[in-house]
Amino acid sequence: MDAAASLPWWIWPLLLFAVSFAIGVVAVLAGIGGGVLFVPLVSGLFPFHLDFVRAAGLLFALAGTLSAGPPLLRAGMASLRLTLPLALVGSLASVAGARAGLALPTALVQTLLGTLVIGIAVLVWRLRAAGSAPLEADALGALLKLRGEFHDPAAGAAVDWRTHRTPLGLAAFAGIGFVGGMFGLGAGFANVPALHLLMGAPLKLAVGSSVLLISVINSSAAWVYIHRGAMLPLVAVPAVLGVMLGSRLGASLLRRAPAALVRRLVIGALMLAGLRALTLGLGLWT
Repeated sequence: MDAAASLPWWIWPLLLFAVSFAIGVVAVLAGIGGGVLFVPLVSGLFPFHLDFVRAAGLLFALAGTLSAGPPLLRAGMASLRLTLPLALVGSLASVAGARAGLALPTALVQTLLGTLVIGIAVLVWRLRAAGSAPLEADALGALLKLRGEFHDPAAGAAVDWRTHRTPLGLAAFAGIGFVGGMFGLGAGFANVPALHLLMGAPLKLAVGSSVLLISVINSSAAWVYIHRGAMLPLVAVPAVLGVMLGSRLGASLLRRAPAALVRRLVIGALMLAGLRALTLGLGLWT
């Protein structure tokens, strides 16, 4: 903290812009939303209070997804039909989660955040990816018409997809929205596992659709932090500018990235952010 205090104040916004740009590129490729990397890394490396970082993290992920969303939709890498029902459930739950998160002690939030993110990374690593063969749609998925055709430019093949275990998927996104709002992560930290492993969406379609989900769910939770006065422009402005530029680059790279590379990015990004948040949270208890 002494070293941080000795630096000119304007150094921190410049560094935050650079870090946000890099996170924006990786977050779109991994489909996890920038908040899951932004919150644990910035709270651990920058001299900002966790409440301000969590509030900026929601706007950070929101700005990145709004920037990357249109090109992903135009390229067919995301599905509005798939995201809208899940976004409605998740956004309602995120408001309740944001209110709960502001009432918890900082040390507890950091420790729970690190444990949660590491657990999700291990889940993605241990579970086998969903097969490319189309799965049978369940009754709710058929009723909502959660199906379509996805063309992967990198693989040069089209995949006929439809969701299964749709009621569990809706319940999962309610939990994702609540926890994301509580930790200021948005929804991206678990969107891809839920869409791909639970509901059976193709991996790269799950990544692209996750970007759209974040933009809807984050906007609901962010208002709670703004209303409580936890939005600091010194943190939010350079973060938003950096992630918007980085996300545009990430969206263009996603079309050419192999699915195996995307999966490794998901695991690596989650492990890095989770370990940082866990060590910081445990240090605050002492």
